[in-house]
Amino acid sequence: MKKTIQKREPFVSRWGKRIGRWAVCLLVCCSSVCVSMAQAAPTVSLNSRGETLVKVIEHLRKQTKYNFLFNSDELVHAGAVTVDLTEVPLQQALDAVLADTGLEYSLENGTVVIRKSQAPQAPESKEIKGKIVDEKGNPLPGVTVMIKGTGMGVVTDAEGKYSLQLPGTQDVRLLFTFIGMKPQEVAYAGQKEVNVTMHEEATQIDEVVITGYQTVDRRKSTSSVTTVKMEDLNIPGVSSIDQMLQGRVPDLIMMNNSGEVGVVPKLRIRGTSTLIGNREPLWVLDGIIMQDPVDIPAADLNDPDYVNRIGNAIAGINPQDIERIDVLKDAAATALYGTRAANGVIVVTTKKGRVGRPIVTYNMSTTLRQRPSYNDRAVNVMNSRERIQFSRELVEQHYPFPEDINRVGYEGLLLRLYNQELTDAQFEKEVEHLSALNTDWFDLLTQNSVSHTHTVSINGGSSDATYYASIGYTRDNDVIWDNKNDRYTAILKMDANLTSWMRASLNLNGNVSSRKYYQQDLNPMEYAYKTTRALPAFDENGEYFYYLQRGRGNFGTEYYSYNILNELENSSYDQRGAGLSVTANLQFNIASWLNANAIVSYQTSNTVQEGWWGEKTYYAAKLRGTEYGVLPEPRTEGEPDIMGNPTYTGGTSLLPYGGELSYNQTDNHAYTVRLQLDGNHSFGGAKQHNISGSAGFEMNSTRNRGYMHTDRGYYKDRGMSFVKDIDPTKFPEYARWVLQNPAQLSDNRNNSMSGYLSVSYSYFNYFTVNANGRVDGSNAFGDQSNNKFLPIWSASANWNVSELPGVKEAQWLDFLRLKASFGYQGNMLKDQSPVMIISKQPLDSHFGENTASVSRYPNPELKWETTSSYNVGAELGLFQRKVMVEAEYWWKHTEDAFMEKSISIMNGVPNDVYTVNQGDIDNHGYNVSLTFLPIQTNDWFWSISTSFSKTFNKMKSKPDANQYELSNFLNGSALVQGQPVGTFYSYKFMGLSPVNGGPMFDDYNDNPEVLRGLSKYDTYTRVLQASGRREPTMSGNVSTTLRWKNIRLCGNFAYSLGNKIRLFAIYSSSANSVMDANNIRPENNVSKDFLNRWRKPGDERHTDIPAIIGKGDDSYSLYQRHWSDGQNGIQPIATSIWNMYDYSNHRVVSGNYLKCSNLSLTYQFKEELLRKMRLSRLDLSLSATNLFTISAKELKGQTPTQGGFANIQLSDRPTYTLGLTVSF
Repeated sequence: MKKTIQKREPFVSRWGKRIGRWAVCLLVCCSSVCVSMAQAAPTVSLNSRGETLVKVIEHLRKQTKYNFLFNSDELVHAGAVTVDLTEVPLQQALDAVLADTGLEYSLENGTVVIRKSQAPQAPESKEIKGKIVDEKGNPLPGVTVMIKGTGMGVVTDAEGKYSLQLPGTQDVRLLFTFIGMKPQEVAYAGQKEVNVTMHEEATQIDEVVITGYQTVDRRKSTSSVTTVKMEDLNIPGVSSIDQMLQGRVPDLIMMNNSGEVGVVPKLRIRGTSTLIGNREPLWVLDGIIMQDPVDIPAADLNDPDYVNRIGNAIAGINPQDIERIDVLKDAAATALYGTRAANGVIVVTTKKGRVGRPIVTYNMSTTLRQRPSYNDRAVNVMNSRERIQFSRELVEQHYPFPEDINRVGYEGLLLRLYNQELTDAQFEKEVEHLSALNTDWFDLLTQNSVSHTHTVSINGGSSDATYYASIGYTRDNDVIWDNKNDRYTAILKMDANLTSWMRASLNLNGNVSSRKYYQQDLNPMEYAYKTTRALPAFDENGEYFYYLQRGRGNFGTEYYSYNILNELENSSYDQRGAGLSVTANLQFNIASWLNANAIVSYQTSNTVQEGWWGEKTYYAAKLRGTEYGVLPEPRTEGEPDIMGNPTYTGGTSLLPYGGELSYNQTDNHAYTVRLQLDGNHSFGGAKQHNISGSAGFEMNSTRNRGYMHTDRGYYKDRGMSFVKDIDPTKFPEYARWVLQNPAQLSDNRNNSMSGYLSVSYSYFNYFTVNANGRVDGSNAFGDQSNNKFLPIWSASANWNVSELPGVKEAQWLDFLRLKASFGYQGNMLKDQSPVMIISKQPLDSHFGENTASVSRYPNPELKWETTSSYNVGAELGLFQRKVMVEAEYWWKHTEDAFMEKSISIMNGVPNDVYTVNQGDIDNHGYNVSLTFLPIQTNDWFWSISTSFSKTFNKMKSKPDANQYELSNFLNGSALVQGQPVGTFYSYKFMGLSPVNGGPMFDDYNDNPEVLRGLSKYDTYTRVLQASGRREPTMSGNVSTTLRWKNIRLCGNFAYSLGNKIRLFAIYSSSANSVMDANNIRPENNVSKDFLNRWRKPGDERHTDIPAIIGKGDDSYSLYQRHWSDGQNGIQPIATSIWNMYDYSNHRVVSGNYLKCSNLSLTYQFKEELLRKMRLSRLDLSLSATNLFTISAKELKGQTPTQGGFANIQLSDRPTYTLGLTVSF
């Protein structure tokens, strides 16, 4: 087998070089092993005393794993066989067994064909030739081609070709069979060639469930599992598998806070099973649990506003290497995974080698990503002319602008006019110039981007060994500034039959990635929303235009020059990562019904995060205390004061020179060792009884090491160097900062041991009962032995109604299955300990002694939080699977859930909170999936599928009375008894005052005594109104595929229902609005809603936008403070009336939406053309994503996936992708 390996450019890091070398070397080794193993025939041993030939052949089949084809009628008359052979080649054994029987054999590609010894062909016989390929045009070696009703047949060669001598009889029919493919029968009508395309057998793909520990026939599966083939799930231009799951899996809800490339979505499977623990599902790759590259705290992952740009466990997996995904949802499916599996498990199975000649496939896609603009969904901010007119009106109503107002915009021109720097004519000319300016911040801060992906794979092998290998490169260019992701991936999978009783497999996955983002403090998207378009980005000379930006400096509020383009140009946030996982598996065939597996897996990853602020930035100016180019004043001793004490000036700078570099490195290592026995035995006269099961022991170890440090005085553009010899006496504040911010090191290790057992019993295929059990141990819980180990178990059953006698014969019924399960699972936290853990600290220079601090406070009473779940379901197939229906109802209850309890400060516990088992949560829901195949012909195919799932969630227990603050209720992070997790609250808006246009609320102002003495919990649940859930309760999709000959059109539409979102704030800065009603500044933009604001009595009848009430207004005192501010015995209800308006129920709208997730058109070139081009496959595709979204009209440009709770993020952008797939 000859191979040519094209050498690629070396990766940008040492990890990239290593993985590239490993992949190429292993690929060459794989090819050599496959060739040598294909050439070596197996040896056998036989000791037969008068056995039938059929029995002897069965012995040979078991020892060699070869396929034997023969006509049983011909073997019956062969007589008894007596042989005694030990470790002889298969050919020698066949010669001895078939001697003097009148039979002969042929051996081709692992298949032995036994037939009568043939006389020379009669002259009237004919020869027929042909080629057999699969659905993708790849040749199929080893296909059995038989003449129906005879023992005559051949198998196809490595090119999928065959030739066969036909008898001189009439009515010849050819039968084509291959493992995993549907048999085909073709009538011979005199043609010289019969070429056949074989199709995969549904039972091999759709009727198997992969759990990671087991592979189960779906007819015997008793658990809730959704299987999706990658070819159905794949979205061109999307580089991560988790981004493709929206709406495709019932009971799985995906939430995306940002449309930036590389951002990890939040996934929830069947509700929320834990309150403060990690709510994300478990990722499993080829049976091994994957580790996240960085251990992100559960509080961040659970925060609905958190944007994860770091990546997750499968961020380094190339979707082109994935074969299928199985989502495990109920306890019967997830129990074998133990802790954390209560959140669900997503099992990813990668591609593997196939028998046949090497097939090389190249896959490429180029994606155009469309940038945002002010025309997107009518972004609801003012243009320049509207903003200038708004300022005019403020001046006319004598609005008192801040004293330190920037001299930009209309207000700046007015100041210059008052100071006689401009004449009236010049003023009007400048105003008109600003009115027509319309700076396009979206155009300056974003760009249409082009991304591309490339994957080269090779697979093949023999009956003894198979291999699959690929190398991939992805370049994702974002639309925001210079954001981009680079990823290199490599995978190698080898499977080999070492002996007749032992099989080995080796899986290797590697990836190298680099990501570049902007610093989070900048947020270009939010800047484009909040900055007036009447502000220029460049001056008349084409240089950056700067204005003074307020901010907290070393000594209160300070002002320094600011230009967003300068900030982006002189700052960065870079992330580099590398990962490698190696899994080796030895499979032992102990008996015909018993196998054993020994699995060893190792994972390692390294992630480096670097944040840089250059000396030219506003950030550096605040630390330095001076503008760029102005050196800070060193500390200088002045004249003594009147008491004779020395006085000093200067020396307050925290960054005398250069910029700032933050460095964070994380190294992860994980080991898994698993020993497992698998049994499958059928007994009874008709083999009607079947018992199967698995038992195993597993050990896991993970180690996370980290290093974090921030340095100042950094010059990135001068050889990445640091300033030296800063005199601490001249800059004592900087020296103090250096001493108080040393480097931080961390080293954490977690070890666990588990045992598990799974047993199933089936009667025929009528019904199956299953029981799973696992025991996990942890020293994080309690000093009592009964708290250290938690038994996790499930019981389930399946009834195949369609297999029953009398029902099975119904031609219109394909399958009808009923199933039910119950299970019990647990969860634990990583940051808890039954005993106090003391962390040793370095020497205290002042006292001259070593120090120590409490790292973890003891929590000996803490127990596991446990989840019990039920599941019932049904599957129905009708009319040769033209109609398929699946429906499930489930219920989960979590008790002893972890919660945080507020305690007195005198206990010395950090943050004054303690973790206790106090929570109870209920989750239940249902899902329905429908698939219709109305047209299935050779030329036409049309399928329509849809799914719908609904989740109900409720907090059953009451939290601590004073645990949550007002902000927690307003943003949905407070837990409230009787409400779903994630419920947010709002003020009760009553309309506008007819006197002054101010907002009015039902806030107990007329009866404050009712609130006196109430806790925070009781106060806020009484005054505020529950507005709804932040997470959707319903989700689903509608997808369709239409094929005509070689052209295929696919479409997928996802929808999300049941959640509420808050509109972007427009009045209060504390609500992150575009404008502070008490502090309107000319550099800020304003919502277009203010064009319809209250201006005079009577306007309240047709508008709900309040008036602008400034400090000079007679009504200002009514709205400056809330009545509850400073009230003794009454919890503070609000900071201001304007904050209440932004957080009122009036500003809450539906978050329902329907999105066009993906449309694609694919053309597959015909086989005649492929033969001329010497290709086996050539596909061209054109696809688009996120073409449109239908949502509430009140959003006015706000994307329905983002609420007004946090910073404005990029929405999901439309993309257009051209794809190419070629195989040869």
